[in-house]
Parts: sequence; structure tokens; C-alpha cells
Amino acid sequence: MSDMMTTQAGDAGAFRHFDLNRVPAPCFVVDKKAIERNLSILSGVGTRSGAHVLCALKAFSMFSLAPLVRQYLAGTCASGIYEARLGREDYGGEVATFCAGYKGADIDEILSLSDHIIFNSPAQKNRFLAKAQAAGVQVGLRINPEHSEGEIPKYDPCAPCSRLGMPVSQLTAATLTGVDGLHMHTLCEQGVEPLLRTWEAVQPKLAPFMSRLKWLNFGGGHHITRDDYDRDGLVAFIRDIRKTYDIDVYLEPGEAVALNAGILVGEILDLPTNGMNLAITDISATCHMPDVIEAPYRPALMGEAEAGHTYRLGGPSCLAGDVIGDYTWDHPLEIGQRFVFLDQAHYSMVKTNTFNGVPLPAIALWNSETDDLKIIKQFGYDDFRQRLS
Repeated sequence: MSDMMTTQAGDAGAFRHFDLNRVPAPCFVVDKKAIERNLSILSGVGTRSGAHVLCALKAFSMFSLAPLVRQYLAGTCASGIYEARLGREDYGGEVATFCAGYKGADIDEILSLSDHIIFNSPAQKNRFLAKAQAAGVQVGLRINPEHSEGEIPKYDPCAPCSRLGMPVSQLTAATLTGVDGLHMHTLCEQGVEPLLRTWEAVQPKLAPFMSRLKWLNFGGGHHITRDDYDRDGLVAFIRDIRKTYDIDVYLEPGEAVALNAGILVGEILDLPTNGMNLAITDISATCHMPDVIEAPYRPALMGEAEAGHTYRLGGPSCLAGDVIGDYTWDHPLEIGQRFVFLDQAHYSMVKTNTFNGVPLPAIALWNSETDDLKIIKQFGYDDFRQRLS
């Protein structure tokens, strides 16, 4: 599930002092120092609570920072065979893999890469249980708590008729045959309070089976590194579960690893008018920030003014709906001018595509403490061409 749902105010932080002309455009710039700050917070929660904290690769998989992630977190969670391989080969530590549906042709490799394999249904669990046990891989079952905390139905894994997880009301001793742990996920960019409400709703239904389990995995969507997050409350909650049931607890933050740690630098290409001021940019909503259209959400612009000159920003593609939004500057824009969207290290980076032949943004790593800058990756024609045939 995408965690990028609500409009975040964003935090320009050290990026206010970054020279936008130091990188090509478009370009993701990730602040290593900010990533380390987030990792340190997550590690502290893990240490204090005893939880296994995993990095959700679906949200942030900048593997050039894998050695740094490895220093702080217990491992990674993967959404399928490719992420499991990335987690095993580049990150190390534990690898917990969940997929809504596994292919028989992939299962042996997935098992060789995973410490936990989490199944979406009892049928999938039963189909591959013998292989998982023979491989020495712990088996999990995803449940649907049948308690919604999501604000937007298409991102709510507990929405009516959801395909994600077995409804907890259907849980029986038979469905838990061979199961080591349960996985549940209800959150999206949220604090600890929705987690507590979820647990209050689901705990009575799980109570008869808790003695059979080795672990509980509370999935992702935890905004643990946000300043107003009640980390003490989370630690107390996890400690209580571990003490009461004598089981391990897993968390899978993704966005929290890279929250407010990256920007997307763009450039103004043209300034037409049609009923209002328009700005064509080299940042495409559909190619570079697809959640803008899919969620939808409005990315925060660094330095946006409350009043002044308003422009409707759109990308260079031929898609009529390739519109990012309306933004205001305190001065008229100029062709060639650079601008920045905040909080783009998570999800945007992993969802980019080359529709219409629009070039992919470069990726740069910056250290706001030392001002060191490295262009990690620049994409070219071959990256576009090789995906097509």
C-alpha cells in the first residue's frame, strides 16, 4: 500500500541552503544526514521496545544507502521476488517478504531469499507450506483486521471486499496450521493512535490463538520519524504486547525512513497562458510523481508564497492530465528557473516511469553536514529503450 496519501507540509530544512544549479534537472536529491537522523530515531524505537524494525523497500530502496540502513535497522521487508533479492544482496539482515499472490515458478527463489514469507490467504499458505518449512523459512499469514483507519478507500486495505489479507472473522485454528506469525496493516501516514484502535478492535478475535504465534507484524504506515509522533506511546504498546504474549513484534516503516529527506529539483521550460498563467516543467506528474494523479495529493513547493503570481504547473508529456497543481511565487517565473518539490525521497523515486519517452530524473546524494554532493545515477536513452523490447 502506498503511504503517500495526504498532502504533507514538507520541511525544507537544510535544503533551503542547497544550490539548485549543482545538479541536473530533473533530479532527486537525498540528504544522507536526514536519512541517518530518521534511521537513528527508528533504531531507538527498536532498541527501547525490542521490536524488529524493517525498512520497507516499496517506499525507499535507494540501495546506495544500504550500508547506512544496515547500521540502524534489523533488515528489510519486500513485496516480491525482486525486492527480496535486493534486500538479501544489498541490505542484509532479516528479509520479510509479503506478496498478494506468489507464482509457483518464483517460490523457490523467494524462499531462498527470505527469513519470513507472508501469505495473503490460507490457500496460498497451504499451497506452499511444505516448501517453506523444508527451506526453514518462517511462515506468516496476513489478516484483514476488518477495522478501517485509512482516509481514502482505494488505499485502505480494510475497505469492503479488500483483496489484502484474510478477514480476521474467518480465522480458525485450522487456518493457522503451520503459521508462525500474523501480519496486519491498516495505517497510512499515521500516528500511534490508529494503531492502538486497530489493536483494540482485533485483539479479542486474536486472543484465542496468540499462544500459537511466534510474532506479530504490524506492517507499515507508521510516521514514527514525524516530530509529533508519540514514540513513547509506541514503545509502551510494543513492550506490553511482548510481555503479555511472549512474542516478537515487527514494524515495517517505509516513508518514515526517508521522511523530509529528499527533494525533486525541476526547471521551467515554457510559460504559456490559457485563461491563467501556465508553466511547463521538466517534472511530469504522470512520470515522476504518479501519486499526484493516483492518490491524488499536492506536493509541497519549497518557498511557495501566500500571494503573488500563480501558475498551473504541468509536465512535458502529451497527457492532458499531466498537471501537478497551482502554485504561487512572489515574483514572475522565468524560463530556465529552477524550483523544488519537498519530501520526494519516498515513493516518488520508486514509482518513476518513462511514459511518452520522458527522461527519468537523476539521483543525487547530498550530505547537509559536510556539503558533499555525489550524482549517484543519471538515466539515458538506453534506460528508456531497454524496457520496451
